[in-house]
Amino acid sequence: MTKIKLIVSDLDGTLLNSNHELPADFWEIEQKLHDNNIIFAIATGRQFYNIVKIFDRIKDRTLFLAENGTYAFYKGKELFVNPLLKEKANEFVKIGRTINDTFVILCGKNAAYVENTNERFLSEARNYYSRLDIVDDLTQVDDEILKVTLCDFNHVPTNSYLYFQQYENDFKVAISGTVWLDITGFNANKGVAIKNIQKQLNIPFEETMVFGDFLNDLEMMQTAKYSYAMKNAHHEIIKISNFITDFDNNNHGVTNIISREILSKL
Repeated sequence: MTKIKLIVSDLDGTLLNSNHELPADFWEIEQKLHDNNIIFAIATGRQFYNIVKIFDRIKDRTLFLAENGTYAFYKGKELFVNPLLKEKANEFVKIGRTINDTFVILCGKNAAYVENTNERFLSEARNYYSRLDIVDDLTQVDDEILKVTLCDFNHVPTNSYLYFQQYENDFKVAISGTVWLDITGFNANKGVAIKNIQKQLNIPFEETMVFGDFLNDLEMMQTAKYSYAMKNAHHEIIKISNFITDFDNNNHGVTNIISREILSKL
């Protein structure tokens, strides 16, 4: 294996187990990566403020690609923002309001915003959004908008996705979890974000390793020679990845590969 300089991992369904917990060996593994000048990055649909809390003890050296790659932050510095036009975000909000069993989250740079107080919805949303503000009208929010997310409790592919399928030529419409649909600008996804980072840090495709499990990871899997689909990944992710982990996200799938393929050979 070529010397790896950048490792990028998705969170939910990938690095985190089903209880949203990090692998027991994560901190030890990350320390060894840091000691060998290997950058560790998180690429997730989660909010920046949410993932910084999870990785608080290493936040000063971790590369964060939040909100499906629309926001990048590294070593105390904002690297780039890839926003969604406000007028289009408002259009998506208005459509989302009409969909049964579906709730809209407007994901801004400063916070995430909701206008519904349904307890089931808020409980789900707070797993991923640490700054979550309840407002009267999402279309009146004053913030730089990164994405529009829908929390759909009625099967995303046959419910909310159908309302936004028509926008796929101009926007990135990604089913990003069991109840989640994310809409960003057409050139705003994890893959575009990683390519941007590779260019800024002068790290090539051949020296990058990525881990993912779901459809919002599709573009990301094409940015690295060492692209690993999780054993529990969606079949489309498995199909386009170069490798598959030996274990799933509940059994240290990511850290197992890092230990075996990188750390054991240093």
